Amino acid sequence: MKISIFTFFLLCSSAVFGQDKTISGTITSDNRTIESVTITLNNSQKMTSSNNKGYYQFTNLSAGVYEIVVSGVAYQSAKKEIVLSEDLNYTLNFDLTNFQNDLQEVVVTGTKTFKRKTDSPIIVGVLDSKTLENLQVCNLSEGLKFQPGLRVETDCQTCNYQQLRMNGLAGGYSQILINGRPIFSPLMGLYGMEQLPVNMIDRIEVIRGGGGSLYGSSAIGGTVNVITKIPSRDSFELNSTYHNLDGKSTDYQFNGNATFVSEKRDAGVSLFMTHRERDFFDANNDNFSEIPYIENNSLGANLFFKPTENQKLEISLSNINEYRFGGEMVDKPAYLTQQSEERKHKIWLGSLDYQINFDDKKSSLIAFGAWQNTDRTHYTGIIPDENPALQHHLENPPYGVSDTQTLQGGLQFNYRVDNFLKGTNVFTLGSEYISDKVFDEIRSYNYEIDQHTENVGSFVQSDWEILPSVSLLSGVRMDFHNLIDDVVLSPRLALMYKLKETTQFRLSYGTGFRAPQAFDTDLHIAFAGGGVSRVIYDPNLIEERSKSWSASVNYDKATEKFIAGFTLEGFYTHLNDAFVLENIDSDEFGEIFEKQNGDGATVHGITLELRANYNRKVQFESGFTAQTAQFDKAVTYIDGVAPTSDFLRTPNQYGFANLTLNASERLKINLNYVFTGSMKIAHFAGAVNQNTDEFIKTKSFSEVNSKIAYNIPNKKFDMNFEIYGGLKNIFNQYQSDFDIGKNRDSNYVYGPALPRTIFVGLKISRD
Repeated sequence: MKISIFTFFLLCSSAVFGQDKTISGTITSDNRTIESVTITLNNSQKMTSSNNKGYYQFTNLSAGVYEIVVSGVAYQSAKKEIVLSEDLNYTLNFDLTNFQNDLQEVVVTGTKTFKRKTDSPIIVGVLDSKTLENLQVCNLSEGLKFQPGLRVETDCQTCNYQQLRMNGLAGGYSQILINGRPIFSPLMGLYGMEQLPVNMIDRIEVIRGGGGSLYGSSAIGGTVNVITKIPSRDSFELNSTYHNLDGKSTDYQFNGNATFVSEKRDAGVSLFMTHRERDFFDANNDNFSEIPYIENNSLGANLFFKPTENQKLEISLSNINEYRFGGEMVDKPAYLTQQSEERKHKIWLGSLDYQINFDDKKSSLIAFGAWQNTDRTHYTGIIPDENPALQHHLENPPYGVSDTQTLQGGLQFNYRVDNFLKGTNVFTLGSEYISDKVFDEIRSYNYEIDQHTENVGSFVQSDWEILPSVSLLSGVRMDFHNLIDDVVLSPRLALMYKLKETTQFRLSYGTGFRAPQAFDTDLHIAFAGGGVSRVIYDPNLIEERSKSWSASVNYDKATEKFIAGFTLEGFYTHLNDAFVLENIDSDEFGEIFEKQNGDGATVHGITLELRANYNRKVQFESGFTAQTAQFDKAVTYIDGVAPTSDFLRTPNQYGFANLTLNASERLKINLNYVFTGSMKIAHFAGAVNQNTDEFIKTKSFSEVNSKIAYNIPNKKFDMNFEIYGGLKNIFNQYQSDFDIGKNRDSNYVYGPALPRTIFVGLKISRD
């Protein structure tokens, strides 16, 4: 009661003495100042961010009681309450402690502006670099298995291309962004998730369902935003890892990272490089690989420069060179092997972002551009047994070329209104142009995809905090696509209600579309029945439309040392004119599938997440999804076999669990688990062990992995030496019924990506 009377007196007296007080201070962590953290005053009544010296300031304040909240990416949020008297300008400093998987971390993908996770009306999952390191993942695809509602599968026995499934929908329904830009082309969708090395990644942000419709087409199933490392302080890291795959083959990877920041912290560069060599793996001893040979060399740089305190320029450039060969394991040119796939990729990725802030950071203008170019030479073939086909093959081997370019550019304007009907509203307005050229040709098969898509998208969004407990995110995107006659409008709404500080209820709705164009898996030529299968397009193919709903409850209870919580989400997506593949014909080369419009399809289910963290010593997180996914009308996947309405390669249950134990300051232990339920999969005849075309119901399988790391600090050289080792797929639930020989059905693949694998490594770092 005394505090209330004192507060009332201060507020009343402010009318006499005016509003000229300030609250200012410095944000630090581990004795270093940190910039670009968000500081909010009285439930977002005012908002600012720390500058390059960690300094922040609120001005023009009256006397009273104020609550200040500080939050930043990879830092624990901090909150303090102060009383500002008439004769006091308050200095309030914050020391943030690094805290892995903090529930208050800042995310950007849900709204295209920075927000705390618990303030975002859209659920955003986060995988940061520390978690990826604990899991001992080598690339993007391995890391995505550890997000609720996501599943990564290997889809070819010969080349091992992979696709991401989100909320039961196949890879073409997921939008993969790099630094917020859609430059992950259809061709990159085949191998790019395995080609992107983990040491270039700062964090991965994930939106499940239609909440990512602001990013345009192909975001029906969800959005994955890969955010690369931006320098924050001088450091370096060298990491060498050796894998042994079931005693038969090896996988060696060497990573290097270095960051440099200027003394004034107004410029910096982050560098990375990766070298990887993986040998063939033959699971069934038929001299045909189940895991292909890979040699990957990647390097890149991220730079930032601040001409003034209110301006920032970021530049990213990466190069990936990969050679991949799978099939008969002989030392011959590809066209002389019994069956093989050979791929040579040269990939360039680049982006440029410029941001300028106005009006005490209430508004900002962002200009951006991004670019991707992939040159690929490839071979996909089976050597015929008899003439004249054999002679034709030798004279015209099925080598091919691919060339893709993606260009994107645009503007985005953000404006914050602090007193919008008593609440705070951030308006976002933007427009972007995307050009995507795909050329893929194998003349020997009369196969060609020559596609140029252009899309102009404009979007407007309102992120309105109506009350401290109620937020409404609303917006619409308008797309002009050159393969669609009409303008496509994609609205989205997301409502969040906070019950105290522990619980958030969310309800969202969004629409989306996919243009009648080639997507990731359409560019893959598979082996089946002694030939190669290809995808063609119905000349009357039209766009596919979607409507998505989701509802969730999120609860987290935090004390000084312990935090635990759960998220329960229900989702529903309906597709109109859904794309389906019908087995329509065959020719001298193999099976022909046509992409057509079906009647529709529905995917719905629930996802449960559980998490706990005790004193940064024990951390647990898990996710489990139960769902159904069916077409409205049965689809003929295999000619002569009864149609099915089930989505193929889509289990009704899947999930993961991840446990990290920081046993001491030096010793860290990780155990993780991935579960995949049974699913229906097509199996074509042709191999010596498979005489009929049929659908197979696979068994469920589990993948258990472990890692132990021990850190040895060296004060003399100011470096840390970490030795680590572990076991992947401990119980070796690798597929045991692969097809045998050159006439195998290469798409008959399921189960973990690796057999039982032992790994050891050494990391040297300075931070």
